[in-house]
Amino acid sequence: MSESQQPKIVIIGGGTGLSVLLRGLKYYPVDISAIVTVADDGGSSGRLRSEMDIPPPGDIRNVLAALSDVEPLVEDLFQHRFSNGNGLSGHSLGNLILAAMTTITGDFVHAISEMSKVLNVRGRVLPAANRSVVLNAEMEDGSIVSGESKIPYSGKRIKRVFLSPTDIEPLQETLTVIEQADLIILGPGSLYTSILPNLLVPKLGEQVVKAKAKKVYICNVMTQAGETLDYSASDHVKALYDHMNTAFIDTILVNDGGVPEHIKQKYAKELAKPVIYDINRLQSLGLEIIHDKIISYEDDVIRHDTTKVASILYELINAYKPLK
Repeated sequence: MSESQQPKIVIIGGGTGLSVLLRGLKYYPVDISAIVTVADDGGSSGRLRSEMDIPPPGDIRNVLAALSDVEPLVEDLFQHRFSNGNGLSGHSLGNLILAAMTTITGDFVHAISEMSKVLNVRGRVLPAANRSVVLNAEMEDGSIVSGESKIPYSGKRIKRVFLSPTDIEPLQETLTVIEQADLIILGPGSLYTSILPNLLVPKLGEQVVKAKAKKVYICNVMTQAGETLDYSASDHVKALYDHMNTAFIDTILVNDGGVPEHIKQKYAKELAKPVIYDINRLQSLGLEIIHDKIISYEDDVIRHDTTKVASILYELINAYKPLK
């Protein structure tokens, strides 16, 4: 199958979940476009964002590494994080390279494009906007918390999130790949701080809603304290619908595999527990529900099983082909 004939997949998110999914999906004959949040303001990304006035590179770096086709040592070098050194401690080399490339080219998007060539990236990586954005959360008590890294630690329940400034523009290329997509995937990733910051970029979310492609939401496996405490699968979907003011998801992928008790206890210390997929409420929302054991454990950390999820998504692409 030539590249021009490959099904076009757009994946929207950020954080670890997006990178995990892409590592499995890149081995299938699909045309991948990853749209990545630029709301991160913590750690190395936050420091570079503040000091150099560039979009945060961390999530972009992880996605580039996930889609790269280079020797493992080169990827390890790109992902290397300095543990000491005055001013270097905490920075990853990839973040510094992206910052340097942005300075050299004068443009963050151009820097990503050049790094994609260096790393032999399978697909395209696009920031949700070509500038940093600030993620704000209005809590249920009416208070406002500003900053992606601060929101999960507010100790309050989120009513809604929104971006500032309000005059953010998405890339035209981003709007085009969404319009031309055969399948649009949301997640996996933190609901309020990885997925919604993309959809709330003006025009970008609207383009997703009106796109002809089927939309699949990969639901988180565990709840997150400070974001989705006690959320069921349908609560995740309802939050997406409330922010976009419409129902727009066709299919939800949820985990039905059990979590070992010792791992549950570990996560319970963080007030996290398995997300319950409340099938009746999901069906009432008109969703196609795909449930399977889609998790893996490494060092007692729960992740989506990249191989299993990629296989399910590829089957979906083939099932949806007649729609275009």
